[in-house]
Amino acid sequence: MSSNPGGGTPDPSLRPTSISTLVVAGLAAAAVGWLLLSSFYAQMPRLPWLPIMVLTALAIAEAFLAQNTGSRIQHKPGAARVDPLAVARYAVLAKASSLSGALFGGFSAGLLAWLWLEPTRAARDDVPAAIAGVVSSLALVCAALWLERSCRVPERPDQKDGGESDRSAGRS
Repeated sequence: MSSNPGGGTPDPSLRPTSISTLVVAGLAAAAVGWLLLSSFYAQMPRLPWLPIMVLTALAIAEAFLAQNTGSRIQHKPGAARVDPLAVARYAVLAKASSLSGALFGGFSAGLLAWLWLEPTRAARDDVPAAIAGVVSSLALVCAALWLERSCRVPERPDQKDGGESDRSAGRS
């Protein structure tokens, strides 16, 4: 179905993830992390490593999907055909993962900033987990943005001029 210029419903579309949205989400999560840690650090257990391992595994999986999907969409030699529904699912996964990674990374950065300034031994012991949280989150955001970009359908050479010639040619 194509867009109806006469006032019909437009084609559904999925817009690319905005970097500014990710930055704002990360900054908000950093503020929340700082506030929570400064209020409840004495009652908290050590920072866990399991979420970091999960984010790292997800980043690796999405990087693999990005490389594989990109080559399949570009029709590189030896690449199998691409399933359009799978690509749509990958794009949604990528959008959700980039936002989740930005939130977790911002939260970890807020924790790291607070831990860095806290002079206790317990805080120093939690610094490696906070650093790993920031790094794994950044890896997830990068892999998710790569996967999202890999899911884009490349423009045909005849559509690079704006596509108006194709639309008007169909009306003649």
